[in-house]
Formats: sequence, structure tokens, C-alpha cells
Amino acid sequence: MGKLDVKLLRYLTSEEFRVLTAIEMGMKNHELVPALLAAQIANLRYGGVHKVLRELCKHKLLSYERGKRYDGYRLTNAGYDYLALKVLTQRGVISYFGNQIGVGKESNIYVVANDKETPLCLKLHRLGRTCFRNIKDKRDYHQHRHSASWLYLSRISATREFAYMTALLDRGFSVPKPIDFNRHCVIMELVEGGPLCNVSEVSNVEALYDELMDLIVRLANHGVIHGDFNEFNIMIKDDGKPVIIDFPQMVSTEHENAEAYFQRDVNCIRDFFKRRFGYESELYPIFQDISREDCIDVEVRASGLTKQMEKDLFKGMGIDDDDDEEEEEEEEEEERKKNEEKAHKNHKDLEEEISDLQLQVENSVREVFDVPQKEATLNNYNECLEQTAALCFKDQNNTESKCDSNNENISADKENNEYISCDLSSNTENEMTHINDYDDTRSIRSVTTASTIAPDVIKKRTKLLLDKREKKNRTRILVKGEASAVTRQRRDNRTTIKEYESSGIWGGLD
Repeated sequence: MGKLDVKLLRYLTSEEFRVLTAIEMGMKNHELVPALLAAQIANLRYGGVHKVLRELCKHKLLSYERGKRYDGYRLTNAGYDYLALKVLTQRGVISYFGNQIGVGKESNIYVVANDKETPLCLKLHRLGRTCFRNIKDKRDYHQHRHSASWLYLSRISATREFAYMTALLDRGFSVPKPIDFNRHCVIMELVEGGPLCNVSEVSNVEALYDELMDLIVRLANHGVIHGDFNEFNIMIKDDGKPVIIDFPQMVSTEHENAEAYFQRDVNCIRDFFKRRFGYESELYPIFQDISREDCIDVEVRASGLTKQMEKDLFKGMGIDDDDDEEEEEEEEEEERKKNEEKAHKNHKDLEEEISDLQLQVENSVREVFDVPQKEATLNNYNECLEQTAALCFKDQNNTESKCDSNNENISADKENNEYISCDLSSNTENEMTHINDYDDTRSIRSVTTASTIAPDVIKKRTKLLLDKREKKNRTRILVKGEASAVTRQRRDNRTTIKEYESSGIWGGLD
């Protein structure tokens, strides 16, 4: 993970950088970015994007992974490095890339140079290593998020470090001069010297000890605590002057654990001087010695500082923050309006969804049962029965001798009867056949127009239709052009079975 080969940077085309940027944008809300989505974001042809993706995976700028639900591409650390270096190169900040000069638990340090061949320092933040993964407890980068990618957390870390260095340099602190940053890369001045951990002899140990303790107190007076003030984060120049580096872990003096962090920084310096130089002093600062002079923590939005604390600090220092309050009120009002619009939109969408569902149910019921057609059919059937009754009463005198007065004989004589035939499916006039030897004119039955289908049956059929439509909608969620994990497994199983069948293994058992 610490190695970085930039030879390929000059040979990558604009389309390849476009696809890298598309994968980066897709990773904002996707763990794995499908190829179709990358093609849509990059605004390139789908077939051409596949070729570019294969090339980027070949050079390990992207990684293709298979998920449980779908497959996709993920941006690697090298790909993220290339995106940042490309932007810094276009800005003219760096033109030459040198060797690696340092490796930390959360960063890599390289030597670079600009157009004038001035040596600079490039720091690549690498959060997520095995030795440094407990970010939620040690940093507040997640804030309200439950999870975030390591690339995004590295970007937050780089942004904070650049802001801290800028604020401290403006106050006259001995820190490297920040030049530029992009994504997780920070360009700063190269310090001519080495870390304090590599120093074995000092001309004046007492003066260096006092200067370092004064730096800790000055930082606290300006509202921040370094949090990792030790021999590895202190550079000693050739003239013996100390320079502070590594600022992402800085916290505000208003932090709930500020006193513990302050005391830890003091003890780190005391233990180092006692161990390395055999120097131990009874004079050392404590947290109660801090007297606030400035508000760097407010300017940089340091960890452990709330908005109410910011207002109290401004009032305590006699700074008028009416403009800030007005801006905050405007921001709160805008946020409130956005929330109201969002809630109204969600409510409206819910109502539309309910109405659409109701229409679907009504249409499905009409399609299945065809209620208007059934009512028309029943009306035609009633008209046929009325015409039949009229004809029967006309011929009653001619058929009295053949009719049986006992109604119980009707069932026995049904075989010899010719029943009425009428067309119930058409709306034309029904043609009646001549009725001969009709059993009894009083046996005509009444028919109602009520539906004979039970409500439970209607509900079951409607539910089945809705389930079918829901299954159709589910199938549309699958990514086009990319096989799902289940389909891929079934395909592999079929291929394996075909290979065994073609090899003749099963036939050899006979």
C-alpha cells in the first residue's frame, strides 16, 4: 500500500481519467459501482467504457469485485492518488516526482518538485491501515454518519491538516508552509532537517526543552492542543530550531478530554528528554496555566467544539458575533424550509402512490371480472325469460292436454323437452325457437342481477395480480448487462454439469 508508481500517469488518456472520476462520483452512494452507471456518469458509450475499465483494472487503478447482489468496480488507493496528482499537475504545483522519505501509521511522505525544480513535500493520507482503523473513537470524522469509505476519511484528514497549517502559519508558529491540497494529498514546504527521534546530541538541551514546552502552551493559548506532540512529529532544522508537523488529530481546548491530551503531550516530551538526554526538569506546564488569546479552534472547527461554545468564546473575548448569528439564523431558516419542502414532497409522493395503487386495484378487478359486460349479459338473459313467458301463456290452451298438473313429474319429463336457446354474448335481438311439449308454464325461475362471486375470492385474485406486478418491478432492479450473483452461480453449475457430461465420466461407470 505504501508504494506508488507514477510512470503510467503520463500515458493515461482523458477518457480513462473520466472513467476514474465517474467511479469516484459513483462511490458516494455505492459501495460497488456498476459498469452501466459508470458509463452514464462518464457520458461515454457502454462498450467503450468496458474496454477502459479492463485497462484500469489491469494497472490496479480500479478493482473489480463481486458482491452478493451485484458486481461492480471500486476505486483503489493508486487510482485515487492518480486523480489527485493529475489535478495538482494541471495546476502547475508539481512537475517532478521523487522518492519516498517517510511512512507513518496514516500517511506516506514523498519528495516532489515544481516547474522551478524547488523541492517540496507531498503527504498522502492513508487512513484504514491495519495499525490505524479505530477512527470512530479517536477522530470525529464520521460525525452523524454510520459508515464511510477510507478514501473519503483520508480526504477529510487532509483538508483539516491544510486548514490547521494555514491558521498556525498566520499566527507565527514554526510549521511547514502549506502550498496546495487536493483530495487526500497535501503539498507543503520541505523542511531541511530530521525528526527529533533521530537526534542523539543537542548543543543546549535546556533551551530546546523550554522551547518545546512553550510551543505546547502557545498552542493551548490559541485554543488548540496538538494531541500527538512527540519526538516523531517534531522536526529539527540544521540550525537547531524545532518545526511541528502532523496536525489532523488536533483538538480544541474545550474538548471534554482536553486536559488529558494536554498532559499527555507534556509527558511525552518529559519522558523523551529523560530517556534520550538524561534531562529531567521539575518545571513543566499544567492545563490550568492556559490563558486563551485566540480562537483557532473556532476558525478551523476543531474537534470537541460546539456552536454554543463558539458563542461563549466570542462573548468572553469581547468579539461581536452579530453577523455570525444572523448568518446562522439564515442558515437555520433555509434548512427549515428545505425540510418542510422535503416533507411536503414526500407526503405528496405518498398520496400519488396510494392513488396509483387504488387505480391499479380497480383496473385489475375490472379486467378480471368485466363487471359492465356481466350486467349487460344478465339484462339480456332477463329479456329472454320475459319473451319466453309471453309465448308460453299464449299457447296455454293448446298445451293443457299434454301438461301434467302435478309439478313432481317435471323432472321425469325433462329429457323430452326442448329448452329455450338465446344468444347471451351479443347485444342483438334474441331469436326464440318454437316451444313444443313444455312441461309447465309455471316453472319459470326468477334471476337476479347480483354478483355470485364471493368477496374473499375477489381479494385473493387482486392480491395475486399485485404480487405479479411487484415481481415484475423487482426484476427491473437488476443491473442490465451484469449478471446477478444467483444467476452467475446457476450458470456456473450448468457449465460444470455440461463439462462432466461431455467428458464421458458418467458413461464409463456402466
